[in-house]
Amino acid sequence: MKTLLFTCCLLLTVTITSQTKGTPISIGDNYTISSKVLNQDREIQIYLPDSYASSTQQYPVLYILDGQWFFVNGVSIQKSLRTPGAIPEMIVVGIKNSNPLRRTLFSKESEKFTNFLKNEVVQFVDSNFRTTAERVIYGWEAAAYYLSELVLKESNIFSGAIITDGGVASEKTVKEFSSDKSIYLYISNSKRDIYYIASTEKFNKRLKKHQPKNLIWKYELFNDEVHETMPHLSMYKGIKYYYHNYDALVFESIQEYIDKGGIPYITSFLAEREQRFGKDDSIYESTQNSLIWLGLNRNNFKYFCFFMEEFKDVLTTKRYTNAYWQNKFGQFYLKHKDYKNAIKYFNTGLTKYPNTNFDVAMKQGLIKAKSMTN
Repeated sequence: MKTLLFTCCLLLTVTITSQTKGTPISIGDNYTISSKVLNQDREIQIYLPDSYASSTQQYPVLYILDGQWFFVNGVSIQKSLRTPGAIPEMIVVGIKNSNPLRRTLFSKESEKFTNFLKNEVVQFVDSNFRTTAERVIYGWEAAAYYLSELVLKESNIFSGAIITDGGVASEKTVKEFSSDKSIYLYISNSKRDIYYIASTEKFNKRLKKHQPKNLIWKYELFNDEVHETMPHLSMYKGIKYYYHNYDALVFESIQEYIDKGGIPYITSFLAEREQRFGKDDSIYESTQNSLIWLGLNRNNFKYFCFFMEEFKDVLTTKRYTNAYWQNKFGQFYLKHKDYKNAIKYFNTGLTKYPNTNFDVAMKQGLIKAKSMTN
């Protein structure tokens, strides 16, 4: 028994000592701003994108009010949505607050906080890091009420705002909103947030009533959530909404493609994307591929043929240079009695990509298609 215990202890010791501690995981740095406006030192958190050190490019900035709670969430959303690239890389800035000062600065002393935010925090970030003029700001609960007024009154500071679990602006503020550029506003709440839902609904009604020019806004309810769980989901949804036309366009069905306006809709979507982000206005290969796939997968021969002609250039890309796709297209054309195209794809598959698992199917398909043309 003693020998057994000694052996177990020895094995345990070897296992423990064989583990090597790695380097610490870091998601940002803390900075202290000596605020003349607030007459106190204030701490902010800053995350820089993975490519920052090795590039010379400028980055948009996500500002997060109450960084003490939500900074980590902002960084994780930024990093996760970058794979495979639904949004651009961003600098993330968390602005820490504490009660009871937090509520005072977001309400009675909001002008003072705006002065601090605009002239000290934003100026510090822009002076010390490579930033663009594109700034998005996030606020929950008391911060949501503060941002509701700020984004409408001072539209030159932020290009977008995400507010949740609260928020409302006076009718006068909504009516007087003015901006020569598009400002994006995302609002969310839950009917389970019984203390704040009334004001959010009121805000939504005022925006619907007055439809402020150049304010692009969306209001969503997530009634499975509660006050404590809304902020995390809302930040994710809000960032996705702000960058709704950054990534490739994807349709869930042929009917959605038709309902949204077809090729003219895609063209306008791409034009807006080019204007906002400077991206090429050509249709992404992934969008072309997905539409061809929808026609094929949903057995819609009419639109399949349309997309194959409309996006014929994409058929020359590496994706389709194999026997799998030649057989796939050949079989679909054969099924719909387009024997000419069936023969074309079967012949291509057999001559360019011989000796594959699709040889038998393509040979049989070719014989059938030819027999139907005689």
